[in-house]
Amino acid sequence: MSNVEVKNVEGQKVADLELASSVYGIEPNIPVVHQVVKVYEASLRQGTHSTKNRSAVSGGGAKPYRQKGTGRARQGTIRAPQWAGGGVVFGPTPRSHAQRINSKMVKLAMRSVLSGKLADSELVVVDSLEFEKPSTKQAKAVMKALGLEGKRLTIVVDDENVNAFLSFRNIPGAEVIGCSEANTRWLIDNGALVLTSDVAKKLEEVLA
Repeated sequence: MSNVEVKNVEGQKVADLELASSVYGIEPNIPVVHQVVKVYEASLRQGTHSTKNRSAVSGGGAKPYRQKGTGRARQGTIRAPQWAGGGVVFGPTPRSHAQRINSKMVKLAMRSVLSGKLADSELVVVDSLEFEKPSTKQAKAVMKALGLEGKRLTIVVDDENVNAFLSFRNIPGAEVIGCSEANTRWLIDNGALVLTSDVAKKLEEVLA
């Protein structure tokens, strides 16, 4: 088992949390993490890039000049690629950039990131992030108490914890997501990862 300190919103240690070593204590597999992040970012691409080839460019219906006798190279249309304003050769066309990847690799990548964060002391577990009402001021106070002020953070909260989401979302450098949204890219792309104890256990159940 891997042990991690649980702090309250005032930055004080309140308990020790035992986490499964199979999720939080493995040797990180860097190549798999890299591949999973690449697949995730590829899926974000819209793929709406487009260019016109010679058949799609308007104009150029008539032969620009006669075939022979001018001393110039023969030309069939002014919309050929060698002409200014002509079509593009082998240009990008709309397509999907989505890639497929094995679900076992996705889980291995997330376990690798969580284990790496814990080993590098970049994993912060708090007992609760409950707010009576949305308050960015209180959220900043929590970050300061935890010693995370000025760092790039990813904060993972329960999906139903709307007040926490609204409190942290306007803080520069802080990304707050629900537990169901957790993925390798969001977990690794930060200077510190903040989880509630409930979320840490939920991730353990899913990834074990």
